[in-house]
Amino acid sequence: MATFRTGQQTHPPVLPQQVALESESADKPRIGYETGLRHHPTVVPGADHVRGETTDISPDVGGVTTRPLAGERPRERHPSVFVLDKNQVPLQPCHPARARKLLSKGRAVVARHTPFTIRLKDRTIDTSVVDGVQVGIDPGSKHTGIAVFTHQAGERRGRYGIQLDHRGAQIRKKMGQRSAYRRGRRSRNLRHRAPRFANRSRPEGWLPPSLRHRVETTTAWVDRLTRWAPVRAVHVERVAFDTHVLSAGRPLEGVEYQRGALHGYEVREYLLAKFDRACVYCGVTDTPLNLDHVHPRSRGGSDRVSNLVLACVPCNRTKGDRPVGEFVTNTRLLARILARAKAPLRDAAAVQSTRWALWRALDQRLPAHVGSGGRTKWNRTRNHLPKTHTLDALAVGEVDTVTETIYTVLVAGCTGRGSYARTRPDKHGFPRLRLPRTKGFFGFTTGDLVRAVVPQGKKAGVHTGRVAVRASGSFNITTTQGTVQGIRYKHVRLLQRADGYGYTWKGEGVSSRP
Repeated sequence: MATFRTGQQTHPPVLPQQVALESESADKPRIGYETGLRHHPTVVPGADHVRGETTDISPDVGGVTTRPLAGERPRERHPSVFVLDKNQVPLQPCHPARARKLLSKGRAVVARHTPFTIRLKDRTIDTSVVDGVQVGIDPGSKHTGIAVFTHQAGERRGRYGIQLDHRGAQIRKKMGQRSAYRRGRRSRNLRHRAPRFANRSRPEGWLPPSLRHRVETTTAWVDRLTRWAPVRAVHVERVAFDTHVLSAGRPLEGVEYQRGALHGYEVREYLLAKFDRACVYCGVTDTPLNLDHVHPRSRGGSDRVSNLVLACVPCNRTKGDRPVGEFVTNTRLLARILARAKAPLRDAAAVQSTRWALWRALDQRLPAHVGSGGRTKWNRTRNHLPKTHTLDALAVGEVDTVTETIYTVLVAGCTGRGSYARTRPDKHGFPRLRLPRTKGFFGFTTGDLVRAVVPQGKKAGVHTGRVAVRASGSFNITTTQGTVQGIRYKHVRLLQRADGYGYTWKGEGVSSRP
């Protein structure tokens, strides 16, 4: 039976938050509030002073803004709530305290559970001021970071973060199993099948299913966000590093490249990705790493990227100016180090195939701005942000300062929508279990997000999670604490239909040092 991930933060009626103060003029036209009316009351400076942050007046915004002092980390806040008007048109996202106030007064209803979205009953887009938001994307092979933020005069304020967990490895495994079944049929005494060699042409830009899945799920979430928020532009890493700078082996000057603030960041980011952020000599991770020359510069070595590896501080000091052949006595380890160091840059460029496909797909939807991984790391380091997928998405492209981040991130794991197979085979390929042809029972489908309130018995309590339905009416609910079996459908209430994703929440980790 399939298991679905769920989170502790998906069951409250609104997103949890600390107690926040709010002035009477809750509809003021400030970045981060959804829907100021076209006529705004006067905002008193300092009225929105919350949690002791430092406030200053910004003439560009026209109200009170919060900016961190020099050298400080960005201010943390709770994820925003997406807002729709009465006609399902997205408005400016608002603070959870504002959403709670609208719900308690009956001015809004819950439109979606996760991500939490409300719909106003007395507001339309024509009577609202919508500044718009932008989306940053940090593509990856296993995880993709998505950040929703406001961008004004080079200043970014995080409003929502999503970590998209791909299932490309699972797709690749399933494709391998299918190939094994097909190969097995060739040697079995089965019915004749006509050859298929004439219909296997691949179009230009073809990607394997495991890679195409990453592009399609990322673009699908961008389409979702445009339905829930007024997205104006998207920022994406088109390349992880600038291979033109790396292949030169020297600082480019004049019309090639000017030696600017990004000097060195492209090389470091490339080496970190190439050697998996680990020391090539001892394999240690989670420690400061230095650039080490395979052939020392004191003995004629160059600064080309093929002569650079990553080494921890003890290994770098112990090696000194000796060649790697004198420092590493293990011949197999030495051969592996030399092979990884001389790996051609075209292999690195091949890894970026999905990034280019993703950029082309996004550019057809929204104005797409691109950047490199080296610039992302430079922005993240300048703003004292740790290394996470969503914070990388927040720092993609050209940005001066990041003044606000969020506490928690929504983790959307790709779980799929089930399979067409109605049997479960044994190790020999024979069916051992038959599933019902109908996937829905008593108004529920496997994968729905539900809440079960059991009044008494061994399973008494409130259970929130993904449901697995049965024709008998005895359901299983998978929660963060485990799977609760045998809950009657009469105690189950639907929260959200299955959409192919399992949701959890996790901390952003801004408070940790990068």
